[in-house]
Amino acid sequence: MSTSDPEFAARFEQMGRFFLGTSDVHQALTRVTERLEELRITYAVCGAMAVNAHGLQRATTDVDVLLTPDGLARFKAASLGLGFVERFPGSRGVRDAATGVPIRFLLTGGIPGDGTDRGVAFPDPAHVAIEIHGRKYVSLARLIELKLAAGLSAPDRPRDFDDVIRLIQANALGEHFADQLHPYVQPKYRELWGYAQRPSDLPE
Repeated sequence: MSTSDPEFAARFEQMGRFFLGTSDVHQALTRVTERLEELRITYAVCGAMAVNAHGLQRATTDVDVLLTPDGLARFKAASLGLGFVERFPGSRGVRDAATGVPIRFLLTGGIPGDGTDRGVAFPDPAHVAIEIHGRKYVSLARLIELKLAAGLSAPDRPRDFDDVIRLIQANALGEHFADQLHPYVQPKYRELWGYAQRPSDLPE
């Protein structure tokens, strides 16, 4: 694809704005979290935007938000047609009407990855949310736990393991951080922690 292609140029422009914090994704994140707070619905931002909040910059094209099933029902009842549209009838996900950015809601009790219960489930946001820059995000331990569980069950998602390695580096996490995680994911954390100790100046 030529660099003069309008679609390429638009994506490149969005990526630049992402790292300035002014992208469509950031605007959608602001709108959905402000709406949730207005409705007094407990939430925790997760996924790539939480990765960024915990010190690792990487671009994304959507927003993931953890809610309870009741929280999702309340949000949809009060917000569809008022700045947010369903991705399809009955979908958990919505789109920010102003930017078209997808917003995916992850529900308490759901299983990350392939949906097979191995002991790790999406938690209640009330129990895991911490405030960063005035917005609620899933805590670092729970974010890493969910990413490890998703990666272990879905080998076609290497991004989850890469995020964990880089979060370990960005936050200078120790091997014993594994003690804060579910036993199912602890061996994988320790394996990735070992990879994170390798020199970063090796040729790619």
